[in-house]
Amino acid sequence: MPNNESEFKGRVAIVTGAGRGMGRAVAHRLAAGGAKLVVNDVSQQSAESVATELRGLGTEAFSAPGDISKSTDVNDMMDTAITNFGVAHILVNNAGILRPTAVIDIEEDEWDLVVSVNLRGTYLCSRAALPTMREAGWGRIVNFSSTAGKNVSTVGGAHYTAAKAGILGFTRHLAKEEAGYGITVNSVCPGLIDTEMVRTTIDPDLTKAYAASFPIPRLGEPEEVAELVAFLASDRAAYITGASLDINGGDLMI
Repeated sequence: MPNNESEFKGRVAIVTGAGRGMGRAVAHRLAAGGAKLVVNDVSQQSAESVATELRGLGTEAFSAPGDISKSTDVNDMMDTAITNFGVAHILVNNAGILRPTAVIDIEEDEWDLVVSVNLRGTYLCSRAALPTMREAGWGRIVNFSSTAGKNVSTVGGAHYTAAKAGILGFTRHLAKEEAGYGITVNSVCPGLIDTEMVRTTIDPDLTKAYAASFPIPRLGEPEEVAELVAFLASDRAAYITGASLDINGGDLMI
């Protein structure tokens, strides 16, 4: 569906991990629909760079750098939204990290890191956003799981797979709790998407082999994922909650 410049007019969106890849694409897509943006990334430089890009396109945008696995950083991020916009209507929990380590070699601190950023971060950001969404009587939370959450990660280790599966359970439970407040909660489950994280984790020849094996024989594009997120964040998806939507070129069909 082509961009609708007024689709998100009057809405305020927070996108975590928006300094690059799918998060950056989501921030640009929501801004193209008229949303005001709070751009989070663990890298202050990356967060401000994307916020600057959006402001250059005429969007009201503020950067809110921070580690979403830390409640103090998450609270600061929410303060940025409330101070500058008075509300947050849309939360996209995109931020995540991946490690390819086999279970026998995973140290406890690495396990904790991967699970904390992917799963704990989703919980902390969602919890922080709920009061303002309840007050507004309208909210959209879109969580990033993965094909790994439904099967086994192509690239990441068991900690990544476990965290992404946990996000699906968290999504269903939160959706049930918040439906009466006008808040929907859904997950997207991307397959292998052409992002910096993929390009720096997988050997290029192996990436080509993976892509050739998919029914749609290519990697997905961040902008394609952003379109799915935009749909879930819009009024068009008002009757969808607790769902997980796949976008993987047919790599996993269930």
